[in-house]
Amino acid sequence: MSVSTAPGDGGKRILLYDASLRDGHHAVRHQLDGEQLRVYAEAADAAGIPMVEVGHGNGLGASSLQVGQARLSDDEMLSIVREALGNSRMAVFMLPGWGTTADLKRAIAHQVDVVRIGVHCTEGDLAERHLGQLREQGVQAQAVLLMSHMASPDRLARECARLVEFGADAVGIMDSSGHYLPADVTERVGAMREAVDVPVMFHAHNNLGMAIANSVAAVEAGADILDACARGFGAGAGNTQMEVLVPVLERMGFPTGIDLYGLLDAADIAERELMSAPPTIDSVSVVSGLAGVFSGFKTRVLDIARREGVDPRDIFFELGRRQAVAGQEDLIVEVALGLKAARGA
Repeated sequence: MSVSTAPGDGGKRILLYDASLRDGHHAVRHQLDGEQLRVYAEAADAAGIPMVEVGHGNGLGASSLQVGQARLSDDEMLSIVREALGNSRMAVFMLPGWGTTADLKRAIAHQVDVVRIGVHCTEGDLAERHLGQLREQGVQAQAVLLMSHMASPDRLARECARLVEFGADAVGIMDSSGHYLPADVTERVGAMREAVDVPVMFHAHNNLGMAIANSVAAVEAGADILDACARGFGAGAGNTQMEVLVPVLERMGFPTGIDLYGLLDAADIAERELMSAPPTIDSVSVVSGLAGVFSGFKTRVLDIARREGVDPRDIFFELGRRQAVAGQEDLIVEVALGLKAARGA
């Protein structure tokens, strides 16, 4: 059954990216197995979800002791999902430094359709080499700025313009910590939309309960691509809940081409097969959003806080003060030990 749209139907089509099998990995310590990947990918494909992103939560090549070892290798995950997708396209994510040119070549060998290169919001230069390589290979390349609340709208717009010069077919931002309110999104996406003539994307986290509202704000400001996950399955408090976002967009007059019943079935399968429980906005998630700290730190912060006997909320606020970003997980231990020492002084 297709979603019924409200009067005003006929607006621009919004492309939905399903990040459940990538961002969702953060919520289960990167331990999804092959059958879980297969059964959800098949459900997403049946629903007509246009793009399914798969991999370790931190992207290609990231499986490690520092950020978590995945149950399956990148090659295994890509092979399983590629076989399960008959109509949906397959996407991967890569952070330079974790992933390498060799990882990109292996992903291309698995017939990946889209590669997203993620970089810190002020470090677009780090994507230049990989975007150029993907362009030479004829693979659709996108670039996304992480921890985007740390940069002004003007700076984000300038970085996006440079990423397009480097070869990005689409550019966007992630609200990696769930820090934004709708007005923040409107200002940033609007500035990006004016700066580039390629599709603009937005990826929300739900730490402050704003993921749907922020995604709507992004579309109204000119975004063409939105990320979402089944049941919000993702890091920390989770991502935009796809089975809610799609009908909201359709009611607003923005078609997605996704089948409603198939989408709801996929969400039910995700809840049953992928997670012990859907993400919730707990107290630590709220603090993480307020502090502006990467949502993927949550599990590690809780583990270390428990081990060292310190308050995880204090760790998050200190990490926020230090402007910690993904890849700096070692700072969590340093901050926890510092808090422990200060308490004993």
